[in-house]
Amino acid sequence: MRVPDEDKGLQVNMANKLYRIGIVGASSLAGKELSDELAESLLATSNVVLLDDEEDAAGQVTTAGEEPAFIQRIESESFERMDFVFFTGDAEITRRHWQEARRAGASIVDLTYALEREKDVLVLSPWVNEALGERARGREPDLRTPAVVAAHPAAVMLAMIAARLSARMEIASVAATVLEPASEHGRAAMDEMHQQTVSLLSFQSLPREQYDAQVSFNLLPTLGEGARVRLGPTERRIRSEYAGFSDGALPPLALQMVQAPVFHGYVVSVLVELRKPATVKEVEGALEGDHIDLVTGASEPPSNLSAAGQEDIMVRVMGDFEEAERGTRFWLWMASDNLKLAALNAIACAAELRRLRPSGKVQ
Repeated sequence: MRVPDEDKGLQVNMANKLYRIGIVGASSLAGKELSDELAESLLATSNVVLLDDEEDAAGQVTTAGEEPAFIQRIESESFERMDFVFFTGDAEITRRHWQEARRAGASIVDLTYALEREKDVLVLSPWVNEALGERARGREPDLRTPAVVAAHPAAVMLAMIAARLSARMEIASVAATVLEPASEHGRAAMDEMHQQTVSLLSFQSLPREQYDAQVSFNLLPTLGEGARVRLGPTERRIRSEYAGFSDGALPPLALQMVQAPVFHGYVVSVLVELRKPATVKEVEGALEGDHIDLVTGASEPPSNLSAAGQEDIMVRVMGDFEEAERGTRFWLWMASDNLKLAALNAIACAAELRRLRPSGKVQ
């Protein structure tokens, strides 16, 4: 992962210190991905403790990076001497234990969105703040910040491209369709999509506990009334985070969520309309920079498969005009590994928290 020059000094300091890090919800998909990414980051020398409150998770043998590790059940003393605690599992577990971690003096990063409405908690994406530059003022944690919520991966994707483009061009509108993967809602959602596929191929009735609808071999903008997976809250979260990143500095977003019959990876189709004509090359030039991988027309287009395991957001730019060299409407086809993007953003959030008090803890 490319590191901005101004952050290298901070990251060297982080690398030289042995931190104690807790991952709550370590048995979840997000927890496992975060554990793997920590092992590849400049926090790799840290002591990582895997925690969970689920009865069937405690005692499981898993890995932290490449090292074998046990998942421990959360106890009253679990957060003692923790520098960072990442909450990655069930939102209710986060609500139950985050104050314990806070009282223990840990810097808290929430990947479950349970704390997004708590007082003074900040929704954060350092990547987006970097792209916004001065327009991101007031969106950085301070010593009064009790915790940060790592921004939703799709909100990061959309805000990144809007911030880059609006810094160089005047944007009239942005409209996006986000294709939601099953893994964004955990193993139960993935298992039900798999079971639906098997059931359809064998002409059996479909399990519907998670989706209350057929999602295998299907695309849906809404799910059944009894579904545990809900697209509405996710859509509202993305809208809110996108608008909140810069308090109105980004162009307004028109958004639709669609449940896709895929297990992993976000794909987003975005229509950007500029106020003045530009070329595809000019739009690509505005998007260039850290965390965005531009895919030209000579290569295969981005997909949830090609994005798997990739750190950057993959983007292809296409003009919505025929033979003219310049135009005002452009299609952006984007893809990213949703779990990896969430984990990398969470680690970047931890770096921002540690920047506040490099010799102590954020209270």
